[in-house]
Amino acid sequence: MRTSPYKQQGLTFITLVLLLGVIAFFTMLVLKIAPIYFNHSKVVNALEAVENTTDITTMTRSEIMSSLQKRFDMNYVDYVTKDDIHIQAQPGYVKVDIDYERVEHMVGNLSVLVEFHEGFEAGGK
Repeated sequence: MRTSPYKQQGLTFITLVLLLGVIAFFTMLVLKIAPIYFNHSKVVNALEAVENTTDITTMTRSEIMSSLQKRFDMNYVDYVTKDDIHIQAQPGYVKVDIDYERVEHMVGNLSVLVEFHEGFEAGGK
């Protein structure tokens, strides 16, 4: 008896395993990368709060750094160190840049590198 190919339906076991593997990989990718971007949003919020300070152009470099560090501590910001923050403060002008990167190990020798650059300028040069 010959069966018609039109009556055969469904996935083979190998196709099902491959499909579940792809779904698992992308789920793992999202679960590893989402916290990095959540942390970055806290960095952006802290930077915006410092930028919106009324007397930002009169603050010294150490006062700006202290204000940023307090906001980072309050919001539990990870991965940003003092070496990642570059502040240029002159009378009437402030420029703050934050450059940092995060490497997240995935599986085996596969890692994900995420680089961030945020900053602002206030006042006239």
